[in-house]
Amino acid sequence: MDPRVGDYGPALLALEDGRIFPGIAFGSQRAGQGDLVVNTSQTGYQEIATDPSYAGQLVVMTYPLIGNYGRVHYDDQSERPWLRGLIVANATAAVLGDAQQLATMLREAGIPAIAGVDTRGLARHLRSNGSLRAILTAPGETDVDEAVARARAVTRWEDQDFVAQVSPEAARDEGDASEGGPLVAILDFGLKTNIVRSLRKRGARVRILPHTATAADALAPDIDGVVFSPGPGDPARLEGPVALAREVIADGRPLLGICLGHQIIGRAAGAGTRRLPFGHHAANHPVKDLETGLVQVTAQNHEVTVIGETLPAASGFVVSQIDLNDGSVEGLRHRTLPIETVQYHPEGGPGPLDALAVFDRFVRAARARHGGAEPEATVGAVEPLHLDTAELQKRLRGME
Repeated sequence: MDPRVGDYGPALLALEDGRIFPGIAFGSQRAGQGDLVVNTSQTGYQEIATDPSYAGQLVVMTYPLIGNYGRVHYDDQSERPWLRGLIVANATAAVLGDAQQLATMLREAGIPAIAGVDTRGLARHLRSNGSLRAILTAPGETDVDEAVARARAVTRWEDQDFVAQVSPEAARDEGDASEGGPLVAILDFGLKTNIVRSLRKRGARVRILPHTATAADALAPDIDGVVFSPGPGDPARLEGPVALAREVIADGRPLLGICLGHQIIGRAAGAGTRRLPFGHHAANHPVKDLETGLVQVTAQNHEVTVIGETLPAASGFVVSQIDLNDGSVEGLRHRTLPIETVQYHPEGGPGPLDALAVFDRFVRAARARHGGAEPEATVGAVEPLHLDTAELQKRLRGME
């Protein structure tokens, strides 16, 4: 524990199968509970903490130094951290100012954290046993039997409605008609800031809608394209959004689904979904485009996959991309409509940036509709990476 971070004394990470991992508390002085997941990213702890898709989960970072480059507010992916707790090997602080420290963000948001954990051993345990419920005790709570009993009492991930927790209550617009670009509606199931930035950077205006939005909201006459956002939880619980996706598909205007949005659209097309043994949580997953053969490195964060063999041939959808690590479905495309879905995060912060062309294709289709032209029949092939150097420079200036 870096002394600049400060610690609150001993705490335990207790798993439902009885395993105990002791450590030192450094986040909020309270307990946290949820499903335990492992993220192998070397950077991005701030984006992970503020990603709504981690609602209900305790996150284990396998990279050994967490907090080592501070915090840049510009990179927050939502207004607050959503994870239930953070587990690290070494908590460090590269900056002296409290406002720029990860520990300060966690404490202010009431998120517990623990350092000194054997994260390698923990990751190997989860890889062998699958996702497990766990509890992170408050400082000084070191009764092993009590901690394990509390872990076994944690509500199952599948039985909780996380989307209702993270989605906004009302719609809002970013950009106005004077800009002249296409208007894109985003169904917010746990929206990340980088998605809005990616669309705005390409000249689109954005209307963010709550998860309770109706087809009349999403398919208003001035809407040129629709995005189903990422988010937390099991798509099998989301009957309303699945029904909405069916209406958007039938309408035929450009549609993009990302992560949970991809799963919702997959279910709307008639496919089934299933939970992965321990999910995908990393920034290094190779994804192959089956149309072009191109392989891209992607950021991923999900527990559920679309079952490709259950996709009805009559739906018009085909599996477009697969994960080269385990063969799971990473994307769908419609044969005749401008519809594409991706399981990974093309907006991934801090990266990689290989898949940004997903937004280029979608905005181009929305712009064609906005201008009165017929959108392309399919969202189509993968395009080369375009690195926005202006945004990169802005981020670097923010770190000074």
